[in-house]
Amino acid sequence: MRVPAVLGLLVACALICAPVSEACGPGRGYGKRRPPKKLTPLNYKQFSPNVAEKTLGASGRLDGKITRNSERFKELTPNYNPDIIFKDEENTGADRLMTQRCKDKLNSLAISVMNMWPGVKLRVTEGWDEDGNHFEESLHYEGRAVDITTSDRDRNKYGMLARLAVEAGFDWVYYESKAHVHCSVKSEHSVAAKTGGCFPGGALVSLENGSRKAMQDLQLGERILASLHGDGSGQLIFSEVISFLDRKSSARTLFYTIETESGAALSLTAAHLVFVAEGNCSGPAPMGQLRTVFASEVQLGQCVVSAQEPGQEGRLSRVIRVQLREDMGVFAPLTLHGTVVVNDIVSSCYATMDEHWLAHIAFGPLRALHRWGGPMGHQAEGVHWYSSLLHWIGTHILDPKHFHPWSVVASDR
Repeated sequence: MRVPAVLGLLVACALICAPVSEACGPGRGYGKRRPPKKLTPLNYKQFSPNVAEKTLGASGRLDGKITRNSERFKELTPNYNPDIIFKDEENTGADRLMTQRCKDKLNSLAISVMNMWPGVKLRVTEGWDEDGNHFEESLHYEGRAVDITTSDRDRNKYGMLARLAVEAGFDWVYYESKAHVHCSVKSEHSVAAKTGGCFPGGALVSLENGSRKAMQDLQLGERILASLHGDGSGQLIFSEVISFLDRKSSARTLFYTIETESGAALSLTAAHLVFVAEGNCSGPAPMGQLRTVFASEVQLGQCVVSAQEPGQEGRLSRVIRVQLREDMGVFAPLTLHGTVVVNDIVSSCYATMDEHWLAHIAFGPLRALHRWGGPMGHQAEGVHWYSSLLHWIGTHILDPKHFHPWSVVASDR
């Protein structure tokens, strides 16, 4: 089969199987065009998402103040959008300076404001701060935050303005004052915004010869311990590694480390899928009772599947601790069976979307290519081309509700 025909088949299959995006990266949802969403204004002092601004689930911590003399000043870009009014009371142009992500969201919001209230424009009262007018850890010092109003300064509009800012993709929105709405975005260097990731380079997998190997040393074609069934239950088998969906050797990334009462500890990025069960954590993993959740959603007391011996069934083990830690490397091996045992815990090969079985279907064409002996086209570093293809499709037609929120953030980049 000629390469163009193969690519055509892949695109067709990806469209048919469109509920999934890239294995460890961003994506959006699927289906018919939805009717316009009914927007609910934010209440005074309400913020969205409902977590603190400088946490991972929102805009994240301050990387460090940016001054005009610092090397990082080049990270700021001026916004000359004529549909936005900048107060610029300092008369220095500082309010126009912001990160590219903040600029993109602000420009998107400006369009929403004009659509919602014809004749009214978005107004920025505070942008990048170089004068120390905000509290010590303010994201204004990095050009990652703006305070906004409408051009007519109608305070009755500010609750809806805050909602429009949420819809425009700001990572944290706070109806902070009767006089303005505060919005902020993740850092350009943010782990959540720049990588989906999977496992750290030092994570261990088990080979057919009985040895264990670090993820960073794993090679295509090697057979590693995995689960026979797509729900993480059943017999443990050896499954061939057919590709790396993501591989970044030098990336430093935040991982959720899940520790169990059996002594196993598995580190995954937030959007990666892991199999869990509720209730009694003794005995073999029950078929049909396991489900996949994002690593960031694993709770103490839940059961994960502990696995060591090939030919045996995985057994449940209770989660006793979940911690965030930074580690080196981002590796996402794809096996023929779509599962993998890492550090003696059964995991999905997929991320981003909340259903393992749908992800496995979407990557079916890649497995078919492998079986036909076709070129995998894998790169030494970075995201696999097929993952990128699904990402592109996902960002255009898929429904975001089934995706990890940080992955949706990443797809907006």
